[in-house]
Amino acid sequence: MKVVHVTDTHLVPRGEELHGLNPCERLDACIDDINRHHRDAEFCIITGDLVHSGLQQAYRDLKVCLSRLEIPCHLLVGNHDHRGRLLDVFPGLPVDGNGFLQAVIETDAGHFLLLDTIEQGKGWGAYCADRLAWLRDALEAAQASPVYLFMHHPPVPVGRVCLDRLGLGSDGGRMAEVIAPYANIRHLFFGHVHRPICGSWRGIPYSTMRGTNHQ
Repeated sequence: MKVVHVTDTHLVPRGEELHGLNPCERLDACIDDINRHHRDAEFCIITGDLVHSGLQQAYRDLKVCLSRLEIPCHLLVGNHDHRGRLLDVFPGLPVDGNGFLQAVIETDAGHFLLLDTIEQGKGWGAYCADRLAWLRDALEAAQASPVYLFMHHPPVPVGRVCLDRLGLGSDGGRMAEVIAPYANIRHLFFGHVHRPICGSWRGIPYSTMRGTNHQ
């Protein structure tokens, strides 16, 4: 099964620039490429920092951009996002029992777990006891099916101090304890760091990539 991973779109209202670039135009180019070359993918997942400053207009522009995408798309939140304003524009997004934007996508290829790692208003991430309980339940429900984890903040240090200060910190260690008993976790995808990085964490392969705007 084929899945498209996109991250860190950092939209500002259409027509505005960020770091001398136009985020909406760059996402448009990304969507054009997906439509041209990857229409055979099952879905696309965007791992957070959907917009740059949590502005509702930027979310409206995101919705317009994604309306052209010819495959389904699932959205995660990042530290630049605002849960409430995102839900105002995308009211159908799944929310767990504690108000976090978390979901399980069940497919023939396995279970895709979408995690909410933001601490609203902060650059660093968090994964509290309520979210850990949700993750444990989702892993238990998957039984022997392959599991793929998607989140914004990396739970593992990536080797750059300026970035590692803004990861999951000690919550990454607590997440590691929850997932340790499960040998069926096939891959971990995250965003946030705006760099192509891959490796292995606790025996789980991981990868991330450049954002669509800044790079």
